[in-house]
Amino acid sequence: MPSTTTDGRTQTKTVTQSPANEFHLDKSGLDPNMPGHSSEHNMIMRQEPRTVKTIGAGIGLPFEVRQEMALMLDVQQCALTVALHQYNKHHWLTEGAEAFLSLHLLLEEHIEKTIKHIDSIGERVARLGGVPTAHPVTQHELSYIKHEVEGRYTIRDFLRNDLEHELKIQEMLRKQISRAHELKDFGTVEVLEEVLRDREDLGYHLYSVLEDDTLTRGMKHLFDGQSDIAGDRPMDPGSPLQ
Repeated sequence: MPSTTTDGRTQTKTVTQSPANEFHLDKSGLDPNMPGHSSEHNMIMRQEPRTVKTIGAGIGLPFEVRQEMALMLDVQQCALTVALHQYNKHHWLTEGAEAFLSLHLLLEEHIEKTIKHIDSIGERVARLGGVPTAHPVTQHELSYIKHEVEGRYTIRDFLRNDLEHELKIQEMLRKQISRAHELKDFGTVEVLEEVLRDREDLGYHLYSVLEDDTLTRGMKHLFDGQSDIAGDRPMDPGSPLQ
């Protein structure tokens, strides 16, 4: 929000969200306004969504620690699921000389890694006595990243959107790892550190393919009569690269 200093200068204050807001720690239990929390089917409720078991779970951490960590982990897996859906879309729509094969395979690797991370984090939620969120609309509601709008866009737009997701996911993983250290939940630390290392690799992959240098000339050689030969810059015959 902009504000005015005593000497008349305008300054902007950066408003940052607290972990409670970013990880929706206030959202626990059944909420009739939350998608996926109501049903016309008759089923026996054993545990409400985004809650943890008061006793049991087989992990010797206090209830309050298990609850906070499970709720934060649940939001992490919701965000990763949103990222997965977007990666799937981009995987299906790859096109062009650089994208159709190489990026198609690269995004396939990102999809496989993301599925693995969703599974490991969802299982950690369950180990802590929690109930992982699985309804796709609810997942998007809780996620700190949002899916891009529908439609086909350029490959660079797709990858830039994916990179933004990866950078945000890394940021939020670091926040929870730091908090888990404070609470001495070293099991969650181990799970998230492995995920973070992989997400940093995925982000680096995206950053690298978005770099400006390229071996692809496009279709210009079809119209300029040069037949895509190396005649547009000096080539030293004595160069060790020749």
